[in-house]
Amino acid sequence: MSARIELVRTRGVFSLDGEDFDVENNIWLVGDDHEVLVIDAAHDAGVIAAAVDGRRVRAVVCTHGHNDHVNAAVDLAQRVDAPVALHPADRMLWDAVHPGRAPDRELHDGDELTVAGTRLRVLHTPGHSPGGVSLLGPDGHVFAGDTLFKGGPGATGRSYSDFGTIIASIRDRLLTLPAGTVVHTGHGDDTTVGDEAPHLGEWIARGG
Repeated sequence: MSARIELVRTRGVFSLDGEDFDVENNIWLVGDDHEVLVIDAAHDAGVIAAAVDGRRVRAVVCTHGHNDHVNAAVDLAQRVDAPVALHPADRMLWDAVHPGRAPDRELHDGDELTVAGTRLRVLHTPGHSPGGVSLLGPDGHVFAGDTLFKGGPGATGRSYSDFGTIIASIRDRLLTLPAGTVVHTGHGDDTTVGDEAPHLGEWIARGG
């Protein structure tokens, strides 16, 4: 990838269905010395803005609408004068966090985002949430949000999630990528398609 990939981590609370969970989130900055794309503005806009360090932000992209991935998006967008992008199928999750303030742009399968001469293609990968997306770079990187982690699929079993759907997304959209593709996750460590693909049957047997 010609653009540089930077990782920022923040901590906060994920809230859904009346339960709260302490989480650490990965925020990905993709770009160069002049401009960046921010993927998942979580918990602390100040920390993310400091990492941006005055560069132009092409967009604040939300891989899905859960609060721990969007709760700093509006604050950050205002600080850096950038649009917020989200798949419309997750609008109900967004509205629970930011009522009365719509995202600026809808993300759809096949859309392309360009930053620092690099194109990222939007893959609709629902299951963890209806509007979950992954961003595919041109040469061996995919930003998978909470769809695929080191060790298996993102969580299902809560509102708006579905195990069969996330398995289909992983099987058909992510595990079809080259084995060396690096999967940058919404939480925890990176993995690769090659490391995860052999375990698909185990995940299905385990269930949601």
